[in-house]
Amino acid sequence: MPPIIPEVKKFTVHNGLFIAVIFIIAAVSCSSVATRKKFYEPITADIQSQNFEAAYLKIEKARENNKYAKKDRLLYYLDSGFAAHYATLFDTSNVKLTSAEDAAQELFTKSISRAATSILLNDNVLEYSGEDYEVLYTNLLKTLNYLSIGEFDEAFVEVRRANLKLELLDQKYGDAAKALQNGVEDDTAEVKINYDLAKVRFNNDAFARYLSMHMYAADGKMDDARIDYDYMVRAFREQPFIYNFPMPDVKYVPESDGKQIVSVVGLAGLSPVKEAVNLRIRTDKDLGLVQVLYTDGEKKDTEYGHLPLPVKADYYFKFSLPKVASRESIVHGIRFLVDSEVVGNLQLIEDVSMVAEETFQAKKSMIYFRTIARAVFKGLATHKAKEKVDTGGVGGWLKKAAIDVGADITENADLRCSQLLPGRIYVGDFELEPGVYDLRVEFIGSGGGAIYSQEFPGYEVKSSGINLVEAVFLN
Repeated sequence: MPPIIPEVKKFTVHNGLFIAVIFIIAAVSCSSVATRKKFYEPITADIQSQNFEAAYLKIEKARENNKYAKKDRLLYYLDSGFAAHYATLFDTSNVKLTSAEDAAQELFTKSISRAATSILLNDNVLEYSGEDYEVLYTNLLKTLNYLSIGEFDEAFVEVRRANLKLELLDQKYGDAAKALQNGVEDDTAEVKINYDLAKVRFNNDAFARYLSMHMYAADGKMDDARIDYDYMVRAFREQPFIYNFPMPDVKYVPESDGKQIVSVVGLAGLSPVKEAVNLRIRTDKDLGLVQVLYTDGEKKDTEYGHLPLPVKADYYFKFSLPKVASRESIVHGIRFLVDSEVVGNLQLIEDVSMVAEETFQAKKSMIYFRTIARAVFKGLATHKAKEKVDTGGVGGWLKKAAIDVGADITENADLRCSQLLPGRIYVGDFELEPGVYDLRVEFIGSGGGAIYSQEFPGYEVKSSGINLVEAVFLN
């Protein structure tokens, strides 16, 4: 259940702000407040058809054709970097994902600064600052990139950065809450909110620990490998809201003399997207209450949340909020074959939808507070505007209808996110003697048969270093 919205301390509408709201509504035609997603369809089709290079080129073409607006530059870097990784354009992927990481840090700070200045700005018109899970997997895919091209030290840097970001995530949003709270005194709408953001509970990523465990083992640092293994155990034990499935049976030391560990990583399905939750605000002047209700679906007319707020009349306002929505995968398992013989199955280590949902909680509460305050402010300003044009007749009715429509279309939820991350990550550790093998990774459907196979002919299992195989089927 969503949290009860905290009390709004103060609410006033000045004439100048009333005019500003009308200006914002009038400016809709020249400022996009809706998320553009249609252009993703052919890109996603290529991704799911294993035409990764074609998907990468379509992303580049989309940017040339301004499908990625200037405010969406981070989204472009993410999409391009992820697609380049799947296309095995590892150097290109690293360049794009590095740009994404740098932009995310800059834009988050900028977004908090602007949010603290005014609640009147819809998130869709601001520069996209990324989601924390997107930035996390930016580092982890860069780790895989560097391992693929044999740059071991750089891979270590990336996995350490991923772990550090998670450790600092709660502090990041704590600082954001303070900045927003300090900014309310100067807020152009004078809507005073207690920014009591949700706590970030996720601080230990199992897949990151899995990668660093094997990297330490390959570097002969067995004590460090054991420490990362212990961290992985803790990730599953202490974070059941992320890892609600059994921990995979992983190992970094072979049990048989003369053999080496071959680690197989399988990426399956596609990451979640954002969908709009359509809500309405209903005010009650007798109770001094603002109630937030669902407007559609099975929860229609049920309460989403409420807050105490003195109002002089009963009003009705519409608005939307984003939610994380997972995408189903047709992959029900992954098995590993060596020289056409099945040697074992991969096991789930990361459900990206669970990571996305959990890491979105703090930002989601920040969005809730700002959006509800903005909806109330604009709703009351809209009501005043309608009173001013209440001249009667068809002309007056049309003016009031135009004001209502303008207010509604400026309250679209911000649904931007990268749509090209994997939905699930599987791993498996297998023992093989050093030598050359024909490897195959089979993705299994609901009926138990292989729906896609990725071949690795003539793969050399080395007697030192890391032996890592990555297979991709994003369906």
